[in-house]
Amino acid sequence: MPVTLTRLSKIQSNPLQRSVLTMSLKILNRVSAIIVLILALPTSAWAQGCKNTGSFSAWMKAFKQEARAAGISGKTINQALNGISFDPKIVKRDRRQSFFSQSFLQLSGRMISQHRLNNGANKIKKYGSIFRKVEQKYGVPAPVIAAFWALESDFGVNMGNDKSIRSLATLAYDCRRPELFRPELMAVLKIIERGDLRASEMIGSWAGELGQTQFLPSHYYNHAVDFDGDGRRNLLKSPADVIASTGAFLQHLGWKANQPWLQEVRVPAKLPWKEADLRIQHPRSQWAQWGVRTASGGKLKADGLPASLLLPMGRTGPAFLAYDNFQIYLQWNQSLIYATTAAYLATRYDGAGRVRKGSKDIVVFGYKEIKELQRRLERKGYDVGGVDGKMGVKTRASVKEAQLKYGLPPDSYPTPALMSRLRQ
Repeated sequence: MPVTLTRLSKIQSNPLQRSVLTMSLKILNRVSAIIVLILALPTSAWAQGCKNTGSFSAWMKAFKQEARAAGISGKTINQALNGISFDPKIVKRDRRQSFFSQSFLQLSGRMISQHRLNNGANKIKKYGSIFRKVEQKYGVPAPVIAAFWALESDFGVNMGNDKSIRSLATLAYDCRRPELFRPELMAVLKIIERGDLRASEMIGSWAGELGQTQFLPSHYYNHAVDFDGDGRRNLLKSPADVIASTGAFLQHLGWKANQPWLQEVRVPAKLPWKEADLRIQHPRSQWAQWGVRTASGGKLKADGLPASLLLPMGRTGPAFLAYDNFQIYLQWNQSLIYATTAAYLATRYDGAGRVRKGSKDIVVFGYKEIKELQRRLERKGYDVGGVDGKMGVKTRASVKEAQLKYGLPPDSYPTPALMSRLRQ
């Protein structure tokens, strides 16, 4: 709360002193306002510009003490952490992610090749008995698990080439997100201590995920399953463990058995577009009443199953009904484009056809365009969740609010018309 002269009027009556005091109070109030503004910035704004202080070796020494206090043996600590050095390349990569700045059609077009579709179908057939047992136990069908398996590592072909412990130690020390990666580094030690993997085996993605479906170490430790009965939870080499662990984790996230996740649909030229929002659900009967039809143009099943209308590229692009299970995809990965691609691939494995691309006139917003959009929205007072060049849930929500304000169709996807209004 600002300091006012009224509160100090009785303290000082000398004109010169009052003049000096007035100037001091103005400076104080201005500094206070700046502090409030800084504190109001999103965490990402702080994190992107943070700088590391203190030596990595001193930090590692303190972390080893913390690990010992947590019950990790000296043998495991030495095996995993002795000789680990800081990797600046990992920090650079963490702060310059732009992979998920692609549009849905761009990402799905790149990630869902015919080879990957064929390979997934073959894996589902080859491990059919395991998939059936996993679905019986965890309620997650084979196409859903196979889609994550495909996208995360091409069924184990590409699990990453970085030393996971070095990556995690670097990210746990780095100032950007230490609260996220410090527990993951501790989880790696617990995995080794339990005997599932050796430190030397831990080769994975640059961010420290492990295994054929790229589990964070804490997820690995808490949810990995020894489904082949060899006494180890090995998500690098055992297909049975990979399939079962992925099913177990999805069940933990809240997967609803015998329920759909995503369904491609066709939308009419006119629709209350503000209802097209993942935060809004209506019964399928309501979507059918508004003219939404199946991908083939047939009548939509008019029942009470709740669903959201997802338009990843706006009202003239691909359209989907997203059911409750779609939220599990967003828990797996918060990128809406990744989640939509993974869910769509699962529908392909389940027998759905290729998605309709929609209008050729859709303007695709790339990394630079999305960042400009986010900056201009922020200047107008919208919360986009940070200027990161990704069309995330918060950015889409802000786009919708701006579209409503400017009288544009509120389908949550930016257009040149919206950018023109924001630039004014």
